[in-house]
Amino acid sequence: MPDIHPARIREQALPLTDEASLDPLMERIGDARYVLLGEASHGTADYYQVRDVLTRRLIEEKDFSFVAVEGDWPDCQAVHRSVVAAPGAPEDPVEVLEGFGRWPTWMWGNTDVAAFTRWLRRHNEQRPPGRRVGFFGLDVYSLWESLDAVLTHLREHDPDRVEHALEAYRCFEPYTEDPQSYALATRYVPEGCEPQVVSLLTELRQRAARAVTADSSLTEFAARQNAEVLAGAERYYRAMLDSGPESWNIRDHHMADTLDRLMEHHGPDAKAVVWAHNTHIGDARATDMADTGLVNVGQLMRERHMGRGVVLVGFGSHSGTVIAADTWGGVPRIMEVPPAHAGSLEDLLHRALPGGRMLFVFPHVQFQRPPDGGRREWFHQEHGHRAIGVVYRPQFEQVGNYVPTVLAQRYDAFCYLDRTHALTPLHPVAAESREEQTWPVGV
Repeated sequence: MPDIHPARIREQALPLTDEASLDPLMERIGDARYVLLGEASHGTADYYQVRDVLTRRLIEEKDFSFVAVEGDWPDCQAVHRSVVAAPGAPEDPVEVLEGFGRWPTWMWGNTDVAAFTRWLRRHNEQRPPGRRVGFFGLDVYSLWESLDAVLTHLREHDPDRVEHALEAYRCFEPYTEDPQSYALATRYVPEGCEPQVVSLLTELRQRAARAVTADSSLTEFAARQNAEVLAGAERYYRAMLDSGPESWNIRDHHMADTLDRLMEHHGPDAKAVVWAHNTHIGDARATDMADTGLVNVGQLMRERHMGRGVVLVGFGSHSGTVIAADTWGGVPRIMEVPPAHAGSLEDLLHRALPGGRMLFVFPHVQFQRPPDGGRREWFHQEHGHRAIGVVYRPQFEQVGNYVPTVLAQRYDAFCYLDRTHALTPLHPVAAESREEQTWPVGV
């Protein structure tokens, strides 16, 4: 690998000092309809804060339609109802965030998300109801919560069909909301509850397609989405027992499909901001994820929608503090993030930009590498790029925490924040969680 002179990196770095310093990124986004904003950990305040500032500008200046996050659909739907001032919803979205119960609760139940959602509520109150900016969850984990939501919906809107939904409920009931028990049971009955789930999903898809008014359309869309989560979660938890890429790919395909459904629901002029971990946002083809058959949301969005504009923004830091747990389901605590490994991307940037908070905006992505012997910029070379999950043991930080990455192929822009700080949960997790560990850990 050719030597990289720090002066070259400094020439290309754009200082991040205030909202106006994001102008080059806003220009790069242009008319893009999909802006995906990453994070190198789920427990770092600085990443949330930069995403907050950029998202507010996208909403105010470019009329983005909704924010979609790496969170559960039922929980985030409750946040959505609050931020759009739906009848009967809490006036303060923080009341909803404080009620998030799935571990790791600090991912969305923290003071930075609280500040953003309160701003979004105030912003929406100045807009007509049909043009308010939404807040939605993309993830696949909420099997039982989504099943409960489907039953509640049918009891209210179509009681004649409740018995049909109860067939799926009774199939899952013996597993007492334990996804691992359900997954193990499918070793003996391979189809598990899939027939009941598919039948329920088909019915709710048809109901959503028949919805005609704006209010009923939104209600039916949410019911259908809970059924989609139910189907995706059922597949995910069955696949989770096997080593290999299938469970990861089920999850990221589900998130990408949910994003597509949200865009279709919001109409042909819709624009989406996505908040998720770098491992979901950054194009998997520019990492070693592709070598093991993994895909992710960033790759899928580029492949499906490049003609309509997709911009991927990554984040990283050299050292600082983070909130995480040292076991799955454990009580979170503030941990020191050690200096990045020698030779990593973060180490390279720290040596060039000690103490810096910088933005890099890259030329439009090209996956063709220059001929051997050709000069390659540092961002077209492969470096390890740190990823911290909700489970983290800094004293044992391993090579596995670093994803081999060609930066300018993985992202369209990158925010480097040399030293970062742990976010603040709205409330501490007081007890160990029964939530089963998922793979790969913590992202």
